[in-house]
Amino acid sequence: VRLLQLITLGSAAQMVTTSGTKGNILTSCLGGALAVMVAVYIGGGVSGAHMNPAFSFAACLLEQLPWWKFPIFVAVQVSGAFIAAAAVYVLYHDAIQHYTNGTLATYGPRETASIFATYPADYVSISNGFLDQVVGTALLILGILAIMDTRNKGVPKGLEPVAVALLVLAIEVSMGSNCGSPINPARDFGPRLFTYVAGWGADVFRWAEGTGGRRG
Repeated sequence: VRLLQLITLGSAAQMVTTSGTKGNILTSCLGGALAVMVAVYIGGGVSGAHMNPAFSFAACLLEQLPWWKFPIFVAVQVSGAFIAAAAVYVLYHDAIQHYTNGTLATYGPRETASIFATYPADYVSISNGFLDQVVGTALLILGILAIMDTRNKGVPKGLEPVAVALLVLAIEVSMGSNCGSPINPARDFGPRLFTYVAGWGADVFRWAEGTGGRRG
């Protein structure tokens, strides 16, 4: 999880702090997708590469994971994402300070909270945002289960992580404009919690209309 978030958040930090001169929305999406691929290659044989509480929950429902392991997996996933966010903050500390002139904001032209967590666009309502995440996350889980299903036309052995990465990329480039396509509660909550304690304040947990969009 830490490696997944390190690459994912790092690609966002590079895009934001350079004002798009050394990264854009496509490179950010590619970074997130390739991060999934690398993380699955590293952790797939050890833990089944459970990096998403939603996927772990689905695995429990399908009796592929014991329920007693679920809270442990979630705690590890969220804490791993929190630690990765802290690592990205340290790595990009000077860039963030230079970009923001030392002011950590959750909205406005120099906001940097979106490096770490995803936020809805101005026009998105709570109900539309909820639906957006339900559909995106359901598609992710359905796609992963299909890739893993031996009754389907199989992915060449060893290329399963590549197929999952392409699935993530497809979701990000087709469903990312509403809410940023987190499709992973740990990916969003862990770094959001970090921004809360690191100086961005309680605004990271609020849904409020303001300059630069809604936040929370």
